[in-house]
Amino acid sequence: MGRMRLRIFTEPQQGATYDTLLTVAKAAEDLGYDAFFRSDHYLKMGDVDGFPGPTDAWITLAGLARETSRIRLGTLMTAATFRHPGPLAISVAQVDRMSGGRVEFGFGAGWYEEEHQAYGIPFPASARERFDRYEEQLDIITGLWSTPVGDSFRYEGRHYRLAEGPALPKPEQAPRPPVLIGGTGVKRTPRLAAHHADEYNVPFNGIDDTLAAFERTRAAVKASGRTDPMVYSAAQVLCCGRNDAEVARRAAAIGRQVDELKENGLAGTPAEVVDKIGRYAEIGSERMYLQVLDLSDLDHLELVADQVAPQVR
Repeated sequence: MGRMRLRIFTEPQQGATYDTLLTVAKAAEDLGYDAFFRSDHYLKMGDVDGFPGPTDAWITLAGLARETSRIRLGTLMTAATFRHPGPLAISVAQVDRMSGGRVEFGFGAGWYEEEHQAYGIPFPASARERFDRYEEQLDIITGLWSTPVGDSFRYEGRHYRLAEGPALPKPEQAPRPPVLIGGTGVKRTPRLAAHHADEYNVPFNGIDDTLAAFERTRAAVKASGRTDPMVYSAAQVLCCGRNDAEVARRAAAIGRQVDELKENGLAGTPAEVVDKIGRYAEIGSERMYLQVLDLSDLDHLELVADQVAPQVR
């Protein structure tokens, strides 16, 4: 198996305070995980109450930037519908500086219409418009970061226009934080990833569908003439236990069935999880985002760090 980096991925909209996220992030850092990521959502999903309510992704990461020291920090995925591109570029650059250069910018078009309605956020009716806005935002954010100090940045798009500006502040990482683009779109997503992304991520798909998405992006990278390497990664829900009873207990705690999780996630004993991760490594995944849904169960993180991570490095 090629070297695999394991990253913790959380869904705070399901119900988590900043203090809970800080506890998990510090545990992930202490246990040797490569990164702590969170979603960017303002409304819970499914049969949970979401109490005490959502936390903002970039405010959370700003806090974690000052309270951790090694672990990398990022989003899967920041929604382009939530923020204007100029202020977002400033926020991410600032958090990158606050962290000493540990930010990774996962960025997506936005999709969850109900959360926009719940908080009065405009939601373009058509997927085409959402992607058009998303593409312009990618141009603007990466353009602001990469403009040399002392030069100005101007942009004239259909949806966004920026006058001559100083394109400040700059991120700590030069020329920019790594950009992640994800999803299984057939045409635009691979093209945008080839043009803008340092990493392409496929979330919650099986081996065959993940491989097909990787291949589409590899083809787009080749067609673009790009020479910089692309990192390929996958995200899967985690449910690992020392034995069948522990796996069943953890599945019940997140409202899932063991058989379904074994089919659609990383579930089972450490040996079973290692085997499944190995299958993703074989198709080219270099990073695995472990979606941890029970944030009170730090023993889960310890088990994977102790019995899975050493076998996939």
